[in-house]
Amino acid sequence: MGYRILGLALIFGGLLSGCTGLDELLCAPHCRAETHNSSSLVGFLYPDGRLPPAQDTVPELHLPLRVGLAFLPSRSPGGELDAAHKDEILERIRKRFAERKFVAEIVVIPDYYLTTNRGFEGLSGIQRLYNVDLMALVSYDQVTHLDQNKLSLGYLTIIGAYVLPGTSRDTATLVDLAVIDPATRSLVLRAGGTDTRSGSTTLISEQRETRAANAGGFDAASDRMIANFDAALSNFEAAVRDGKANVRVVQRGDSGRGGGGSIASTEVAVLLLLVAARARRRMR
Repeated sequence: MGYRILGLALIFGGLLSGCTGLDELLCAPHCRAETHNSSSLVGFLYPDGRLPPAQDTVPELHLPLRVGLAFLPSRSPGGELDAAHKDEILERIRKRFAERKFVAEIVVIPDYYLTTNRGFEGLSGIQRLYNVDLMALVSYDQVTHLDQNKLSLGYLTIIGAYVLPGTSRDTATLVDLAVIDPATRSLVLRAGGTDTRSGSTTLISEQRETRAANAGGFDAASDRMIANFDAALSNFEAAVRDGKANVRVVQRGDSGRGGGGSIASTEVAVLLLLVAARARRRMR
């Protein structure tokens, strides 16, 4: 009886080591995998490969602003964030900034318009189509590493796919929001947010849990991006008030210019009245 148990144990051990060795042989080089989903701002604005200009032209902002908001199309078709999740993130951005005093309206633009209208020329066409002053473009970059360790090899053959977590997962996500003036091809404002997360999963749950981790990474990175953009926007407003921002600000319906060190039309009118009054005194 003892010899029988010992023999079974040796056979079991041999099978286990044999399965592990076989799985390691069959696994390589597929034990590690990487997925990369992204949408590039520079690649979208300069599809012909040209480099951005060294210095932007000073944009003129007509307040209150109408802003177009859109996700840039993915460079990895089939692996990008689903449309419903994109719409949810865009709506969170829209609600967060829609109540700013200098914003008249934020218009969410479907990303399929940007798929066929690339570059500044395409962006200018969308600007005219939706009658917006600026375009706020959301881009992202997400990398997921999957590493199947020895547990993933063992539970496939001996223990069972539901028992031990055998796949390690690392996900890094960047979400970026850039405000562009298509008329002058200038970058007005930009902010981003990042998220990194790790975990482990069983083979049977790998795809589902990876999708959940990717979606969670987008949400967390978007939250950080919105907070960072809010802070950057407050600093930008202060710079405009102090005349230090690299923009000219015009109240809609006002032919003069304000902000950025320029003189508004009301100030010009006052100066003309002072000059006329001074001339009359000299004539007297």
